[in-house]
Amino acid sequence: MPKKNKLLLIIIALIAFFTIICAVLTGIYAYINYEYEINPKGTESEVSFKVDMGSSLSEISQNLEKEDIIRSSKLFTLVTKLRGNEAKFKAGEFLLTKSSSMATIFNQLSKGKEVLYPFTIAEGLTSKQIVKVIGKNKLFDVSSMTIPEEGTLLPETFMVPKGMKASLLLEKMQIAQIELIDSLWSTRQKNLPFKSIDEAIILASIVEKETAHNSERDIIAGVFINRLRMNMRLQTDPTIIYGISGGEPLYNSKGERRTLYRSEINKKTPWNTYQIDGLPPTPICNPGEASIRAVLNPAKTNFLFFVADGTGGHAFAKTNKEHIINVNKWRKIERTIQRSQRKKE
Repeated sequence: MPKKNKLLLIIIALIAFFTIICAVLTGIYAYINYEYEINPKGTESEVSFKVDMGSSLSEISQNLEKEDIIRSSKLFTLVTKLRGNEAKFKAGEFLLTKSSSMATIFNQLSKGKEVLYPFTIAEGLTSKQIVKVIGKNKLFDVSSMTIPEEGTLLPETFMVPKGMKASLLLEKMQIAQIELIDSLWSTRQKNLPFKSIDEAIILASIVEKETAHNSERDIIAGVFINRLRMNMRLQTDPTIIYGISGGEPLYNSKGERRTLYRSEINKKTPWNTYQIDGLPPTPICNPGEASIRAVLNPAKTNFLFFVADGTGGHAFAKTNKEHIINVNKWRKIERTIQRSQRKKE
């Protein structure tokens, strides 16, 4: 056979060989992609899956297979690498659907929303108390958490992912308060006896500590507004407590919650509004939205006094004479409560 014919046959054989190889590789690639894209048979169910910070593709793939979310960790790893998606995973906790395709699982891990949990901070806590509450909750990464300035946080319910840095939540609470007060400031009543947002938050913190009843907040705010306008001292017990203990409850020698001593009422601190004129220098807690709204739009009232009424609310008075009558009623109720407690003991 002539050399030219032999060379031609060799070339044809090589072309055929490479064609077959390409066809086989294309077939394998198509099969791999088919397996990656197809939804496996089985009952659909949702499962929580966590990707730790710094997890490798291999670790993620193996964990997915262990939890029976994907069929093959090797196939998942291979296709992810072939598609150049190895660095696109997000850390966090995700809600995945079993019997989804591997392609769907990848999209949920790289682009999906994390599982969020409701976390509520109660109104009226100090910044130190809020940090303590957060620090006890396993949802958060509490490393490098510091105590924010008093009164700069907005207490409410936040939706947070597991493993969220506590410092980010505190920052979110600060931003929430700024956004709220900025939206309300222009709608405040005219000629209020405070000049700045900081002073409004200080007064709101006092209102917050005086009542847990939303129906009373604007009335109590109105009482304090009236007093400020008349240059009367606010004379509110929570400010005394803040000056003594930083807002922590007071206890007697038996470990029981107690009321203020006369010596404490007479003791002058920067926060004791029985001893100072006007507002204290800082908030005494972190007020909620209702108290902030109440201070910016207080009830228009002639009340100058209030005292507990025994029902969880307060009795209001326009004059000192009326107030003394209400105080005496409350003291009778207190004595009744104390006698009842002693009988139980």
